[in-house]
Amino acid sequence: MKRSKFSLISRADFSALSLHEKNAYLQELAKRYADTNDRDARDLDRETLSRLRRYYSRRVWADLKLDAMEDGPVGEALRRLGEAIRDNSLKQDVEAVLKQESVPKRTLRATPREDAQLTFFVPTVYDAPIKDDVNLMDVAPFSLSKRSTTGIIRYELKDSLITIEGGAESGLATVFDYDIFLNMVSHLADEVQRFRREEKKGLRPSLPPKTYRPNASHILKFCRRSDGGKSYEDLEAALDRLANTTIKVINLSHGRRRQVDSRPLISGYSVVSRTGANRIDLVEITIPDWVYLSVVNNEKTIPLLTLHEDYFLISSGIGRFIYRLARKAAGKGEASYSVKEVYKRSGSSQEMRKFFYDLREFVTRTQAFPMPDYDLSLSDGKDGAILLMKRRGDELDALQPSLDFSDQGP
Repeated sequence: MKRSKFSLISRADFSALSLHEKNAYLQELAKRYADTNDRDARDLDRETLSRLRRYYSRRVWADLKLDAMEDGPVGEALRRLGEAIRDNSLKQDVEAVLKQESVPKRTLRATPREDAQLTFFVPTVYDAPIKDDVNLMDVAPFSLSKRSTTGIIRYELKDSLITIEGGAESGLATVFDYDIFLNMVSHLADEVQRFRREEKKGLRPSLPPKTYRPNASHILKFCRRSDGGKSYEDLEAALDRLANTTIKVINLSHGRRRQVDSRPLISGYSVVSRTGANRIDLVEITIPDWVYLSVVNNEKTIPLLTLHEDYFLISSGIGRFIYRLARKAAGKGEASYSVKEVYKRSGSSQEMRKFFYDLREFVTRTQAFPMPDYDLSLSDGKDGAILLMKRRGDELDALQPSLDFSDQGP
């Protein structure tokens, strides 16, 4: 995760605030510090707020006689030096308090209040293959960022070249936007299973249509998100990014181009209705042909992998990518990748060293807050660090046997 620079307002600006404004600023500062340092924020109590206010008003040796300095280049330089020393001392003190008052971020975010209703609605989550030899779980067909980004992601695999490109205005779909794609594939897979059950009974059912109309609240519940106003705004923006993000695949044969095709994550969407508060209500999503045909035309099994429902609670983009990679590569056993290969498959825009730092931080957090299904560890290899992903034996029954397709091809 790319960290933004953590900065403070000047002591002069702070002193001009009222007591209420000072406390509000410090509470916001604590949240910003936690966000930029991948930690969970806690509300500051009165004692902590008082201590931080004292740090802002405390005088240090750099204050001595600064205001009494004569005007001129030397006096001005000394004043700037003193102010820099004073600000640095203040920042160190404040950061030390905020670090103490925050805690390392959990692997999974807290469940929303509406999550209790999942006892009546337990989603079956699938992930779709892009081709027989190239699976979407082998690479990240989205940005790992929580916010939309521009640019292009390219993957050079041994038998194919994959390019992920977002819209000029909407940007790339994010790993969290991809939840809607999973909802779409899950809906289609369930409809195909229903079709086959009815067909076996001697009935003459119709194939599932290429469009479906989910309610916005249904999607949010499936994705285990809060049913709040911002969630509906985020949902509409996510649909826009998904519709404008395309995957271009070039299959290679002995180093030569064999086939080129381009496909969207969703073929399109429209808002059918809105609530009285102008929130998105009913939407129509068009399933792209490559998803529809790969699921519907397979006569024996649905070529999909199920995901743990707690996948939606993984709070970091890198964590979600690692879970997907583990689910595909390790299955019910274990698998390992060099960190260099994981970095290559993630499509991350970070520098390698920053990506490795974030990966190591996530793996460390999973020791206290385990990731669904898999245990992670890092070890030293001949050519660098190795990521080991191992299925936990006590959770092998988490997936429904009739829906487990982990024995499908790589």
